[in-house]
Amino acid sequence: MLGATPIYAWAAGGGETTLVLLWLAVLLLLAKCSSLVEKLGQPAVLGELLIGIALGNLGLVGIGAFEPIKHDALIGFLAELGVVILLFQIGLESEVGAMRRVGWRAFLVACVGVAVPLALGLLAGPLLFPGMNPNVYLFLGATLTATSVGITARVFKDRGALQTAEAQIVLGAAVIDDVIGLILLAVVSAIATTGTVGVGTIAWITAKALLFLGAALIVGQLSAPIISRWFARITTGSGMKFTIAIAFCFVLAYLAQLIGLAPIVGAFAAGLVLDEVIFKDYDGLEVIPDVRRALTDAEPSVRQRVAAVLDNHAKHHLLSLTAPVGHLFIPLFFVYTGMQVDLRTLADLHTLWIALAVTVIAFVGKLVSGLVAGKVNKWVVGWGMAPRGEVGLIFAVVGKQLGVVDDHEFSVIVLMIMLTTLITPVVLAHLLRK
Repeated sequence: MLGATPIYAWAAGGGETTLVLLWLAVLLLLAKCSSLVEKLGQPAVLGELLIGIALGNLGLVGIGAFEPIKHDALIGFLAELGVVILLFQIGLESEVGAMRRVGWRAFLVACVGVAVPLALGLLAGPLLFPGMNPNVYLFLGATLTATSVGITARVFKDRGALQTAEAQIVLGAAVIDDVIGLILLAVVSAIATTGTVGVGTIAWITAKALLFLGAALIVGQLSAPIISRWFARITTGSGMKFTIAIAFCFVLAYLAQLIGLAPIVGAFAAGLVLDEVIFKDYDGLEVIPDVRRALTDAEPSVRQRVAAVLDNHAKHHLLSLTAPVGHLFIPLFFVYTGMQVDLRTLADLHTLWIALAVTVIAFVGKLVSGLVAGKVNKWVVGWGMAPRGEVGLIFAVVGKQLGVVDDHEFSVIVLMIMLTTLITPVVLAHLLRK
């Protein structure tokens, strides 16, 4: 009976946890309602971002009911869990072989997508923010290097284009971009804090990132089958298969965070490592044997076509197992990200013009990266690298926390992030339709 009192209090609605449940219900329902934008030919992620922006700014018209959500630690954690699940699912849908085939192109796109925005930020910074500390220009350039792989991946996923060469290049480049960007963020933060940073420190930060990705893929591919077979001795049901997969995702996400990388890097690596071969000792879709038996007397051509469909579903069984978790947390992430946008930044005309200039620089810096993508649609690659989203927000928040970026510069950066986040899905979806 030790737990009787807190359980009773929780059930009676006396704690904040009960209110969080209500918030979750409202946010998820509104996120699904925002999917109406799909009827207009736009990706669902755009609707989720827009509904988040609307909810986050209702306080401007005197409705403050949603303000506590923007600062609630539990909602924030569940939103971050959503982007971890999203990158894990993207990893499951991506094939290491396919990414290896576009590896050098993805690397070139990532390098150009970091170098050009950084250079443009350093050059334009003194013109847009004259007389400021050089660290301000460093953070502006660093923020422009960011790419929100979550937003781009969601658009490709919604359009069924994840297996295209353009998508594989963008996803691979975005992950490399994220690693380079986080290394850059660590270096710039060190410069802002101490005034300088040694070559040895930069080398160590870089080595950690590269070693983690290499170790995750190599050690993961060696250890995952052994772990899978061991747990298969307990049960071979779908529940165990799901548990091992999601636990593997969380462990690699934790290890990435532990060494100073973003958890999404570890989640993506986990998805790349896991495939159905690792779970060959487990039960597959229960309906598949029944369908095969029912087709025993069917025409050979019919059996062949149906067998191809069944094999495809069997290949993606792991993805279908994790889909319900994604339905719960992924929309929450995009709504919550939208809620962090403050529309009051639009009130100052001077701030608005500077933000528009920074936004143009942000788009140009990433569109240039598509030029080195090889024989693919360069516009799709360039625009796929354009949204800054949650990654850009991380850069901006760190700069503000360190006292490098003031409220005016923060507003400019946030508006740039908002515009690149909102415009990119529309343009990218249009390009993919064509």
